[in-house]
Amino acid sequence: MAMDEALLEAMPRLGTPVLRFYSWTQPAASFGYFQRYSDVERMTALRPLIRRPTAGGLVPHDADWTYSLAFPTVHEWYSLSAIQSYERVHRWIHAAFGIGNVPTELAAERRQAGAGQCFIGYEKFDLLWGGQKIAGAAQRRTRDGLLIQGSVQPAAISLRRFDWEKAMLATVVGAYGVEWNKFTPDKLLTERIESLVAQKYSLATYYQKR
Repeated sequence: MAMDEALLEAMPRLGTPVLRFYSWTQPAASFGYFQRYSDVERMTALRPLIRRPTAGGLVPHDADWTYSLAFPTVHEWYSLSAIQSYERVHRWIHAAFGIGNVPTELAAERRQAGAGQCFIGYEKFDLLWGGQKIAGAAQRRTRDGLLIQGSVQPAAISLRRFDWEKAMLATVVGAYGVEWNKFTPDKLLTERIESLVAQKYSLATYYQKR
């Protein structure tokens, strides 16, 4: 979470989008920035509970594939509305699953069944597999840029995470001519990440502040 927030803050300096794939060292759950800790702790037995810098609902991280995208304000994605960027990222994931011969579709309408829980029911443009939501995302837009944090819940899908990540990269190379470069955090970014960890993300008081 600290790295994602630091990437958003660094967008004016970096000036280029960053796609990050990451995983969790232990089963956990993240919850939206505006959710109440007392509410989410009753929704799941997973611990720890981690407050995200983005909005949205409770997301289990016991077997999922997580990613984030950060865009500077000069990128055209920043000018999209929230619903437009939500649709675009899930069309991207849909295309990546297509490379892996996994049939998915975008939800045409909302079917919410669990208030405050991201993967119970679904919203318009969520990604579905066999009628079940398998991908969702949350966003935060600031004067520095746009941050999207997403989760893919692969369930019984017969596709390896490594192959899905490769497909994510390949899809936009072919469709949009994107050229990927390996990203390594520089000293300024690393120091900011460490500061956020120390002052915010390592503190139980931050997660339980409301």
